[in-house]
Amino acid sequence: MSFKSLGLSENLLKAISKKGYEIPSPIQVKAIPPILKGQDVLASAQTGTGKTAGFTLPLLHLLSENPKHKFRPIRALVLTPTRELAAQVYTNVKEYSAFLDIKSAVIFGGVNQKPQVATIRKGIDILVATSGRLLDLQNQGLLSLKRVEIFVLDEADRMLDMGFLRDMERIMKLMPPKRQNLMFSATFSKDIRKLANGILNHPVRVEATPENSTVDAISQKIHRVAKSKKTALTIKLISDGNWQQVLIFTRTKHGANRLTKKLIGAGITAAAIHGNKSQGARTKALAGFKNATIRVMVATDIAARGLDIPLLPHVINYEIPNISEDYVHRIGRTGRAGASGEAVSLVSADETSYLRSIEKLVGMKIPMEIIEGYEPDPNASTEPVKQGGGRNRNRGEGRNSSKKPKAYTSKQSNSSNKKKSRNRNRRAN
Repeated sequence: MSFKSLGLSENLLKAISKKGYEIPSPIQVKAIPPILKGQDVLASAQTGTGKTAGFTLPLLHLLSENPKHKFRPIRALVLTPTRELAAQVYTNVKEYSAFLDIKSAVIFGGVNQKPQVATIRKGIDILVATSGRLLDLQNQGLLSLKRVEIFVLDEADRMLDMGFLRDMERIMKLMPPKRQNLMFSATFSKDIRKLANGILNHPVRVEATPENSTVDAISQKIHRVAKSKKTALTIKLISDGNWQQVLIFTRTKHGANRLTKKLIGAGITAAAIHGNKSQGARTKALAGFKNATIRVMVATDIAARGLDIPLLPHVINYEIPNISEDYVHRIGRTGRAGASGEAVSLVSADETSYLRSIEKLVGMKIPMEIIEGYEPDPNASTEPVKQGGGRNRNRGEGRNSSKKPKAYTSKQSNSSNKKKSRNRNRRAN
């Protein structure tokens, strides 16, 4: 199948050809036709399978085919959970609209709002945004969503995980009730399906890969190791393997900073990226990682699905996530677009229950190896450790609990814990 057979306009085909793409990916083949027909779509696709183009291409087609308004009100809104993902989607929109009379803008927090406002005031058709900055500008009367025709919720499960349910509810009330809705995500939990029922109107369900599956091209491995030896083992793996581009995930911002310092001390160029970093620092770190001046980037889950790094060969889970779905997103940074990749997870005794949950989710026993000199501590407790060093007694520790939080229940979304979670995460928005 070709892009032309999907019914896209000649100007879009021209832009696609300019980017060097010839054959649409499975999610594009399944999602584009119903979107072009004006139907609501609920799409599940593994990261790295081209789902962003799966909604940007038909969105651009629909807007360019329909009559334009003289003052260019915002006709399409794409809502994303992180700055990096917003920037990535905006880049796609700009590239694919190169031969169209379509104006777009991206807004997110952490930077001066004045240039963003100036662009919006000139008139735009498409707005890509994170919820925090969007609501901020709307509250200031600097933008309106009253003419939105198409609403895209990208990485909806991450939006819920990060505590943005209330923000999403507020944003949806600002748009016309009659509109086309598209929901894209890597996974769909019961909470997501419940959210979809409140947003989508008789949606077409499309799925490119089995839910929560991992890409076949990714080689997965577990290293059982003592917690105190994780840093040394990380350095050994990178040095002995001569790995030149490695993305490492930690569970906390402090842990990311600490590991980065240790890597630099071992002579390995590294940078940390997480919500406490300024947007300038995050952009600089990502640029250095892409152009190979930085060998290792250490990230928290804020970056798990907002990073577009072609042909990334190695991912290390320095700490495996306590929310199983995050494992899929993390390792999905490698093995993209048909390329092979390697995902290594360092598992200490206190992460045993997390590992069991992950293996249950992905439906496989992940191969395990113990490296001599870095053996696990036989006397260590297998009880999960909550953030701060104490034992997790399942007392509602939010994302640091061994139990996945219920993100979509109206009563819980109003609880003080949810409010705190949302406020913490908004700093990254």
